[in-house]
Amino acid sequence: EEQKQLLRDQPDQPQNPKVLRIAIIGAPNAGKSTLSNQLLGRKVFPVSKKVHTTRCKARGIITYEDTQLIILDTPGLTSPFKAKRHKLDEAMLTDPWNSMKHADLVLVLVDVSDHWTRNSLSKEVLKCLSRFPQIPSVLVLNKVDRLKNKFILLELVMELTEGIVNGRKLEATSAFKRNSNSSAKSPLQITPASPPENRAPESHCLQETGQAQEGPSLGNSSGMRASKSSLVTEEAQRPKRYAPRDIKNMKGWPCFQEIFMLAALHGEEVDTLKRYLLMQAKPGPWEFHSRVLTSQSPQEICDNIIREKLLEYLPLEVPYGVVQVTEVWEEGPSGELLIAQNLLVPRKSHMMMLIGRGGTVISRIAQEAGQDLMNVFLCDVHLKLKVEMKS
Repeated sequence: EEQKQLLRDQPDQPQNPKVLRIAIIGAPNAGKSTLSNQLLGRKVFPVSKKVHTTRCKARGIITYEDTQLIILDTPGLTSPFKAKRHKLDEAMLTDPWNSMKHADLVLVLVDVSDHWTRNSLSKEVLKCLSRFPQIPSVLVLNKVDRLKNKFILLELVMELTEGIVNGRKLEATSAFKRNSNSSAKSPLQITPASPPENRAPESHCLQETGQAQEGPSLGNSSGMRASKSSLVTEEAQRPKRYAPRDIKNMKGWPCFQEIFMLAALHGEEVDTLKRYLLMQAKPGPWEFHSRVLTSQSPQEICDNIIREKLLEYLPLEVPYGVVQVTEVWEEGPSGELLIAQNLLVPRKSHMMMLIGRGGTVISRIAQEAGQDLMNVFLCDVHLKLKVEMKS
């Protein structure tokens, strides 16, 4: 009831409010929800290793002093064929596009640990960017901690940006080409950035200027750092629009304004990105009360967290066919939350997998989901799950 009231109430506007609406797009399982949770400082979006964990667009709200960031966590951009394969709603295809319409800034997330997909943006992402070229976009390279050879990042930057960032051409120096086989085992080292009101973050954000500047610090076990001018910039004309035939031949997007490198799961350099986002906010009225963390209802958060565990512990396509029905949702005598949910499955074999031998699987799902719900709602949660066949 408190959440509903806060969503209905008029925002508590400061004297000079600023706002920024951020759409996070990318291929399924790139880490969009993980990044959103880290930016929010609390887990409100479901996270799983399986694709299509996020089923609908949901908003996360960060309020800092006079600035409000509205994060539009969207389903992974996918094709109609894959949507049909996973029995996804039509909203899974349209929500990312609808989020773009309302965004002031777009974060394009790429999983650099996936060597099958990291060298190019998906066609769905490129189509989305080309349809809204007027919206500023930022490239975010995620899971950099999983790369043994950090010099691969320079190659990826060249490919994913078509060699152009912020309207300027990039050129890797020969120093990096000579050391391309070096192994960088530790995460990238970052020069601490000043607070957002002072200056923009440096290091992982490759900000292009007319002069050569120090590039990202590439650290390994021996403490090696990048030499000066790891990226050299030249003036180049930024193209405004691309025809569909041009998209077919493109691997990257030449209109990114900035580049960030981070590891969202461990929170590495997420604060650097957050400071940058706060700096990009423009004068405008807040959309939400300062105490609102997400536009989702508590029931939606509960459903998402339980589905996250279903995806985690059930094989192949099985979890995508489970229907969740909440039977009980009430407050106990000591302020605890009592939840009972039925999980409806289409086949008896699926029911046996979900229950597990001696009830081990369903018990583990209930225990882990209950713990996550306690961390979200900040109160005791008693969760009961029951498995039934669909009638």
